[in-house]
Amino acid sequence: MSKSTTPHAVFITGGMSGLGRALAEVYLRRGADVAIFDLATKADVLQELEHCKLRSSQKLAVFEASVTDFDGLSDVVQQAVTDLGSPDLAINCAGMQRAAPFEQLSREAFEMVVQVNLFGSRNFAAAVLPQMRSGARLALVASMAGFTANYSYATYCASKFAVIGLGRVLRLEMKPRGIEISLVCPPEVDTPMVVEEAKTMHPVSRKLKDLAGSLSLDEAIAGIIAGLDAGRGVIIPGFSAKLTYFASRYLPDWMMNAFVDRVVRSTLKQMETN
Repeated sequence: MSKSTTPHAVFITGGMSGLGRALAEVYLRRGADVAIFDLATKADVLQELEHCKLRSSQKLAVFEASVTDFDGLSDVVQQAVTDLGSPDLAINCAGMQRAAPFEQLSREAFEMVVQVNLFGSRNFAAAVLPQMRSGARLALVASMAGFTANYSYATYCASKFAVIGLGRVLRLEMKPRGIEISLVCPPEVDTPMVVEEAKTMHPVSRKLKDLAGSLSLDEAIAGIIAGLDAGRGVIIPGFSAKLTYFASRYLPDWMMNAFVDRVVRSTLKQMETN
């Protein structure tokens, strides 16, 4: 798939809501055939996606599977290849979050997030890469939380840091085959998962997340699509998020730590006085 060409077949996990659904809408409007992989089919969402097609001849297929079930996911990916052809673009959007200070975070919750975010990324990559040809692209949705730590985000950050490591290894190994890898690392985006999380978000987490900024779903999708069209290896939508990424990479650790520690201390002190 060239950088300027709309992919013929797009595979998307988590395509019934959030980023995945919005990406499916964009590619359907651009004329692509789209296969969605999610835990369950939502009839109303499927109907709305049908109306996004550029042409009536386009294919839209939904397959029910969990990214944590490699065998089941592999089976439906193979079925999607049979129905739509080899994917020119495959995007893993499936993810979850459980936020709490580490000492309050249960082992079960920690492992569940890692299973979905990290092993889910691994399972989707392992299912689709054998089906992809030279010129195709695999995009793994990570997060700014994969570059910078946040208070009460032990399991989310651990899983997303690992997804970035996985993606960088895959880039090395897939490059000789002509398959490109993109890491999509947005800041906070107005999705159902984030709306639910905001109900119980720790005040320190809120302060630190504000540093990287928040994006509407439309803003995030515009940045992600532009990055995929340009063939970027790391895609960070949002100006504030780009600044945060730059600071995390190029400023000395002591400088970043001193700044973040000051934010944490002042917020905790404010909570004590309220």
